[in-house]
Amino acid sequence: MTVSTQGIELKTGSRAWRAFVELLSSMRFAISLLTVICIASVIGTVLKQHEPFSNYVNQFGPFWAEVFAAVSLYSVYSAWWFLLILGFLVVSTSLCIARNTPKILADLRSYKENIRVQSLQAFGHRAHAALEDAPESAAHRIGQLLVGGGWKVRLQQRETPDGAGWMVAAKAGSANKIGYIAAHSAIVLVCLGGLLDGDLVVRAQMLLTGKTPYKGGGMIADVAPEHVLSARNPTFRGNLVVAEGTQSGTAVLSQSDGVVLQPLPFAVELKKFVVEYYSTGMPKLFASDIVIHDRETGEKIPARVEVNHPASYRGIEIYQSSFDDGGSTVHMRAIPMNAPAKPFELQGIIGGTSQLTRGNTPGAEQLTVEYTGLRVINVENFGDGGDAAVDVRKVDLRDAINARMGAANKTVSKKELHNVGPSVSYKLRDAAGQAREFNNYMLPVDMGDGVPVFLLGTRDSPAQPFRYLRIPADAQGTMDEFMRLRMALLDPRMRDLAVRRYASKAVDAKRPELVQQLSVSAARALSLFAGTETRSAAAAPAAGLQAVADFIEANVPEAERNKAGEVLIRILNGALFELAQLAREEAGLKPLVPDATNQAFMTQAVLALSDAPLYPAPVTLQLTDFTQVQASVFQVARAPGKNVVYLGCALLILGVFAMLYIRERRLWIWLAPVASTETAAAGSQATMALSTNRKTMDGEREFAQLKSRLLGLKEE
Repeated sequence: MTVSTQGIELKTGSRAWRAFVELLSSMRFAISLLTVICIASVIGTVLKQHEPFSNYVNQFGPFWAEVFAAVSLYSVYSAWWFLLILGFLVVSTSLCIARNTPKILADLRSYKENIRVQSLQAFGHRAHAALEDAPESAAHRIGQLLVGGGWKVRLQQRETPDGAGWMVAAKAGSANKIGYIAAHSAIVLVCLGGLLDGDLVVRAQMLLTGKTPYKGGGMIADVAPEHVLSARNPTFRGNLVVAEGTQSGTAVLSQSDGVVLQPLPFAVELKKFVVEYYSTGMPKLFASDIVIHDRETGEKIPARVEVNHPASYRGIEIYQSSFDDGGSTVHMRAIPMNAPAKPFELQGIIGGTSQLTRGNTPGAEQLTVEYTGLRVINVENFGDGGDAAVDVRKVDLRDAINARMGAANKTVSKKELHNVGPSVSYKLRDAAGQAREFNNYMLPVDMGDGVPVFLLGTRDSPAQPFRYLRIPADAQGTMDEFMRLRMALLDPRMRDLAVRRYASKAVDAKRPELVQQLSVSAARALSLFAGTETRSAAAAPAAGLQAVADFIEANVPEAERNKAGEVLIRILNGALFELAQLAREEAGLKPLVPDATNQAFMTQAVLALSDAPLYPAPVTLQLTDFTQVQASVFQVARAPGKNVVYLGCALLILGVFAMLYIRERRLWIWLAPVASTETAAAGSQATMALSTNRKTMDGEREFAQLKSRLLGLKEE
């Protein structure tokens, strides 16, 4: 039997209705729907689902972000068109099964023993032989041999002009046809399970009961009842965030235009969250020790939830999804960056906010600090990636091959992974609502140049990478030395004192005219570096090394720029060193010793001072202490369609295995009588034909064995 791709052909009804039913029940329509669903699933896999809309705007731009939102590409699996296609696929495949199953079952019961003898001549696998025994005895002998070989056999006697002939009809591998029914039934079951466990039931419940998505924020207890689903909801899948030492019993179900709340028949209390890391800083294990509080009986059931090891209670599965911050307390030191002011202490909670005032004048701008994250472990790669000097003429084929072949953990460069300590991220939002994101490390990081630096990261949007200002750490491991130098650079009085001290030390006192010239040059260099000298009336003052470079380019001939630059930088470094000494004197500290360590510090400080005017905030927050509180993110699901999907997967495996690895074979042997003569006894003339659903080498081999075993013909 050949399975047709045509659909059910109705005899009654309008032409349009009959054409619609034929298309809906046809296999070509089901395959087309399955192709569309596969393409949509690829989109849903590649494109992150249920992200904030601002992330999509940053990625695709305002126009395309709106277009993609209109067709629900950000929530493909709950989109109305995806569920509609899934429903049509269920109906179409079910009709295909209903149309073909009776034919398949009838074909399974049929041996096709009524085939015409002349038809056997048209088969590709056919053979002829003369047998010594009569047709009846030959038929029973051949039938017994086939039954012993696993074939199902039926014998049929036919009358011929020469006497009674016998047709031996046998078949094997009929389970191949069962594979068709199993595979197509699996598609229906998997789709039904997906519809049951998807958003279809939730959307139907919201439509019938008048529930609407909630688009605001705040506490769960403050959400109105029209945004809360029934506790008897038969199917749902949502997230549950529980901090250590707290409990929660309401899941959050994400919708395309908001969220709805799902009350649970129990509350989950997080006793302890456990997380272990690989040497790369990636989480190796995270698990939650929880207590389930039954709302009806008051029973307390302890359980442990790990990845791929969920807990189950009252038909609801509790999965370990991820982890988050549960409201850690952070102690910050607010350090002014652009004005001489004293640092002050600040305390906040991750997820909370604090208020800052820019300046001390009446009506000063208010800034809001939003504490967004705390990372206790930050593992970075400080591998050198090979020698600095490379001989480009060297060709080492063996090393090149070994570096790229073999174990998957081989790399061309050596990795040196180090935990650089905690970091805190926060946002500074102004009165207009504009915000910048910052990420600062708690401890100084040795970047390999001998001077540990504090990394102060900033970016304007989540789509951008962080840009870091590197502030050198002093001997006490703080930013105090640098900040003293920074504030002294912004003070005209301190710059003037530093210039005079530098000029008096650098030039012999007997040559006062050189002292005056050097003082002018040093004052100009410090003024340019501090950003207090305007190049033109229309331009804003530049600062740092870029201002010095611009000055040289504008005032020095090109042939003399390199030499002038070296001289000016040498003067600048000397003046800055004296400025650092003056800042320490006013702070009551001992002067710096001009050794290699302090010289390296000053070199890094010059680079940081050059970049500091670009820091987009009047203050930076340094993490000084924290009290970490972990939170566990659970996925809770009541999924009655899960067992349906499991059954569908089992049927799909069996069906595909049956269709691919079980060959359906049918064998016919016609035994025609041969009249006896005076010289020969009565015998029979055998004609054998074999039919298979696939032409393979195994079929050729099997036919040769059957000829030898049944008809006594030698194998070729």
